[in-house]
Amino acid sequence: MALRVILSVTNDLTNDQRVHKVALSLIQLGFSVELVGRLRKKSLPLQSRPYSYHRILMWFDTGKLFYLEFTIRLFWYLLFHRADVYTANDLDTLLPNFLVARWHKSRLIYDTHEYFTEVPELANRRWTRSAWLWLERLLFPRVQYISTVNESIADIYARKYNKEIVVIRNVPLSKTQRTPDSKPSNVVIYQGNVKLGRGIELMVKSMRYLENVQLWIIGGGTDYLDTVKNLIHHEGVEDKIRFWGLIPFENLYPITCQARIGLTLEDKSGLNTELSLPNKLFDYIQAGIPVIASDLPEIRKIVDHYEIGLILKERDPKELANLIQFLFNDNAEYQRLCRNTQKAAQILNWENEQQKLEFLYCH
Repeated sequence: MALRVILSVTNDLTNDQRVHKVALSLIQLGFSVELVGRLRKKSLPLQSRPYSYHRILMWFDTGKLFYLEFTIRLFWYLLFHRADVYTANDLDTLLPNFLVARWHKSRLIYDTHEYFTEVPELANRRWTRSAWLWLERLLFPRVQYISTVNESIADIYARKYNKEIVVIRNVPLSKTQRTPDSKPSNVVIYQGNVKLGRGIELMVKSMRYLENVQLWIIGGGTDYLDTVKNLIHHEGVEDKIRFWGLIPFENLYPITCQARIGLTLEDKSGLNTELSLPNKLFDYIQAGIPVIASDLPEIRKIVDHYEIGLILKERDPKELANLIQFLFNDNAEYQRLCRNTQKAAQILNWENEQQKLEFLYCH
């Protein structure tokens, strides 16, 4: 009988490409896999997947009560669903996984997708951040198998807790590469959560200085979405911006391929953001489109090493518009960057990255 793995997340599984890819890889390694997340009122139905999943129905959707309720519900669910390996994805699922893994004497793997205690949402919430820090300090040293998404975060955790951290970047499955078009579209694209710190206001303001350019924003948002829409109205660029909303990751790639340029413009609103290596960067590479990116260390490493785009050095709408216009006007440079993204896509894909999972799950 195949060994059983349960992976837990606090999202609704609709757009979590990382746990989906991990699940697919574990199936290839011979495991039986289940994903556990939550069910929201506006959650989209999930397409057929080659593993089982369960979405927990919640009373609370956000805030402290949500985390308390989810922790309790996840604990009881895991307790009565025995697995050989429990995987906690991020700090907000670690406690119930830790307790249940100890109870069943199973292996526990902690996959931290970000520097959780340094996310912008905790920056001005002293007591909430202190609670998460306490939990991290309590549990992190007691976990043997740990992975994260980039070298910068891994180095911090390794120094802080004297632990070996496996880096598994959140790169996409390899796709059939498109052939660069000599007359590409007029679309620049942002995909990801519509939230503070992602440079979305900067993108919107830059549209004032561009003609015949469309900005596509793909992703879900919270109250910040209203702020963005108000800014769009204030800037008078309603006809230049299209909101796609939340798109299941299975349907995202063909849309991304329609764009000419991909934007990843995270700011330094917190240490987690400053050290981030966004999924969208690798999605753009896999789609064969050059990027305009923030001057952040992990992002710059990829952009400079593979020469797949431009770095925005000044966070100014006019400067962003100038870079976009440059890639629209200089076709030779644009085609060179496109070719480089295709070369990079042959390296930065999940088929290469997934090999590191064997150490965590089979070692």
